[in-house]
Amino acid sequence: MNDQTPVPFPDAKNLTREVAEFILRTNINDLPAEVVEAGKKSILDGIGLALAGSVAKTGEFVRAHLHTLGLANGPATVIGTALRAPARFAAFANGVGIHADDYDDTQLAVAKDRVYGLLTHPTAPALPAALATAEAEHRSGAETMLAYHLGVEVECKIAEAIAPRHYQEGFHATGTCGTFAAAAAAAKLRGFDLDQTLRALSIAGSQSAGLRENFGTMTKPFHAGRASENGVVAADFAALGWTATDKILEAPRGFFRAAGGGFDAKAIIGRLGAPWTFAFPGVSIKPHPSGSLTHPGMTEMLTLIRQHGIKAEMVERVDVGTNHNMPNALIHHRPQDELQAKFSMEFCMAILLLEGKAGLPQFTDETVHRADVKAMIERVNFHVHPEAEAAGYDKMTTIIDIHLKDGRTISGRADFGKGSPANPMNYDEVSEKFYGCTEAARWPEAKAKAIVAAVRRIESLPDINELTKLCAS
Repeated sequence: MNDQTPVPFPDAKNLTREVAEFILRTNINDLPAEVVEAGKKSILDGIGLALAGSVAKTGEFVRAHLHTLGLANGPATVIGTALRAPARFAAFANGVGIHADDYDDTQLAVAKDRVYGLLTHPTAPALPAALATAEAEHRSGAETMLAYHLGVEVECKIAEAIAPRHYQEGFHATGTCGTFAAAAAAAKLRGFDLDQTLRALSIAGSQSAGLRENFGTMTKPFHAGRASENGVVAADFAALGWTATDKILEAPRGFFRAAGGGFDAKAIIGRLGAPWTFAFPGVSIKPHPSGSLTHPGMTEMLTLIRQHGIKAEMVERVDVGTNHNMPNALIHHRPQDELQAKFSMEFCMAILLLEGKAGLPQFTDETVHRADVKAMIERVNFHVHPEAEAAGYDKMTTIIDIHLKDGRTISGRADFGKGSPANPMNYDEVSEKFYGCTEAARWPEAKAKAIVAAVRRIESLPDINELTKLCAS
């Protein structure tokens, strides 16, 4: 099946019930050791990104909004601040924070028709809902971690199942599928029964939203925040007895039909936790605060720069070739600000050539407007390459040809970047990324180290507040 093939709408009775039953029956002992360890890396990554996001302009706006609502008190931490809020609003603020720099983890896909092999950002909606609900309920670290994993698993399997049209025609899966993640996590932590869980998922489904046209603006992280908040709200109303359908996923007028036109039931039936997404095909942790599609090329560019001693002044032109879908997301060829730069292959290549690195300090409005950056961007030719096109959309194949002024051409190819399951970061490497985020947030070093240690032993924490209090100023 190619990306243009219509997907027939299947008859999959009780699919939503299968998801709900999975949430209910799964316990901490069902998490394989490698899944637990992978999850700890993403949890640490998410907290670090929320800290960095707290000092972004979006963080300032979110806090101003919460203050106008009179929501300066509550049981849940707005990470990086002294503000405590009702769980739903803490989930919103922290979801926005995690996704603010577009530096958060990404799901890999199994099916070859899933464009780029990427589907959703799993942690941004799931973790804030789990942390905020667990804080309010005084749940343990182990319970919080389990709820987070359940949220990620539900989100990723739903994203894997929905027809590719969902993403291709404009939906942002982090905002849509992520709402189910948050609802799943909140339902587990609140000890819901089957009926309550079904209703929470269904209320969540009616709130799922997010459009890709807003990529490169503050509204992209808004999607992640609202997904997390909406899942908590769904659980709140389910707890009150609010009614909803018991077949929101599979019904002819339900989520899969309305948002995608079809779905692959086999991606969910018998597949939840079998294997866990963290085990296969895996979740990527980003080495750079830009769209995931830039990362294979950035990884390869850094390798070529280091291997061949390439300096910016040596470069005549750079050709960067991908499949035809990648430019549909990397839409800002001449970025005007830092948010657009995150979705600009040209900027990402240019800044690596100029500075040999691309972290939070490089993605600023000031950098985007520099004359040398603009000049180097003009030398980058981002195009569709037949070899990358033939490699399939389950990969992010990127082919680089660096044409030097002395007549040489240095070439390379990468299908996935650093931080992917094919080239993973270990806990120490993720910790280094975390410290970069805390430095950007001007977070106390002692607290930063304590967070790294607490996440490492999260399953042994008697109350998740032991971790979240380290995340508050």
